[in-house]
Amino acid sequence: MPSAPSSQSRPVVTSARSGLLTERIARQLEHDIRSGAIAVGAKLPSERELAATFGSSRNVVREALQRLEAQRLIEVAPGRGSFVRDQSSGQARGYDALYRTGRPTVRQLIEARLPLEVETIRLATLRAGEDDIAAMRAAQDTLESATDVVTKARADVAFHDAIAVASGNPVLRIMLSSISGMMFEMMLRSNSDPSIEEPGVPHHPEIFDAIVARDEELACAHMREHLLLGTRTYGADLDLQVDVMARRHIELLLTESDHPAG
Repeated sequence: MPSAPSSQSRPVVTSARSGLLTERIARQLEHDIRSGAIAVGAKLPSERELAATFGSSRNVVREALQRLEAQRLIEVAPGRGSFVRDQSSGQARGYDALYRTGRPTVRQLIEARLPLEVETIRLATLRAGEDDIAAMRAAQDTLESATDVVTKARADVAFHDAIAVASGNPVLRIMLSSISGMMFEMMLRSNSDPSIEEPGVPHHPEIFDAIVARDEELACAHMREHLLLGTRTYGADLDLQVDVMARRHIELLLTESDHPAG
């Protein structure tokens, strides 16, 4: 784990920075647990100690720990602390952990998403009901109004998930959900990269409009072009492991928040 920053060098924490710090802490602890650096049964440092180590508030640490608990990586015992759980069972590991043992790159994630999401949107265009359309619109509105990258990335995932729900096929929805963690990592980068706004490339508004118009062919074409954009804009990041790319990008965003332009 990183060394604690001095109180003099600790930057002011905004809501945007708080979200990035949560991502950093959760990722670092998850890495240490999965790699065995923190052994099964070991007690994690207290919230106060983790906050000092990562230069964050205890609320940020608590949010990161809650995420690890939801992933069944730790068990929180009231009054005793947080302890690393045994990850040997398939249930505890989950699909996301299984995928990550293969160290997938950003390129490979895009290749996997293409057939899955193009077929998913085809079915959604044919089957979406009023509630499905409303869920897509809500996610799109949240994405457009958000001012921090973590909220944008969450709304981005929610938009794609709403399309999967609208497909009416629970298998497709489960398949997409199983890679949503890696999708979120990609979207952290995409939603903070100006080059992603490449002219002529369809984004959520165009995809949404095609679904509402029940234009199956156009919706599929828009989704395909939307997903392929990363192959042209990610540069060297395209062949990095998804989690490595995300970790580097979070650190870059935190550095930029420490030293804002102008």
